Amino acid sequence: MGSSAALIFSTVAGIYLLAVLLRFLLQVAKADFYNPVSQAVIKITDPMVRVLRTVIPGYKGIDFSSLVLAFAIEAVAICTLIILYGESISNIGYTNIVTWAFAGVLLFIIQIYYYAILASIIMSFVMMFSGSTNPHPLLLLVWQLTEPIMGPVRKIIPSMGGLDFSPIFIFIAIQIIQNFILTTFGVGPYAAVIIGI
Repeated sequence: MGSSAALIFSTVAGIYLLAVLLRFLLQVAKADFYNPVSQAVIKITDPMVRVLRTVIPGYKGIDFSSLVLAFAIEAVAICTLIILYGESISNIGYTNIVTWAFAGVLLFIIQIYYYAILASIIMSFVMMFSGSTNPHPLLLLVWQLTEPIMGPVRKIIPSMGGLDFSPIFIFIAIQIIQNFILTTFGVGPYAAVIIGI
């Protein structure tokens, strides 16, 4: 029963955490604010972000209250999952929870970029073969989200024969960073309680 409740909770918490982190990353990427997907993300996350914004100021158009909220959600989610799995928070240690919350947010951001780049590749092929010249608002947003990562790599690794090989190197870098975070923060056997792995 505990594992079923943990699965439901982690799914719901993961979806909301995804929305909060997307809000932050779309601001960093300076994505289209009026895109329907952007508006949906803002609408979902605004009530909690607005509360934190009174305490945590933004900087150059980036709302850091979203990032702080993501960290808080991750920490609370980890505590809740520990309890749902029948463990004691005091036995795990609050230092470990804070460390795992930090690692979880980093890993979630990496996962967002991984799937966004993958989605942009697939959707680009679909558009190319369908002959469509009017991209879907979601595809535009994915392109805007991934451009801060893809752009600099594209400058180093130019396309060959019309094919863009930069995603391959980004995927390799993502795998290396993921392994580094998992080993550095000692996530190991407690991965089940961290949202985003």
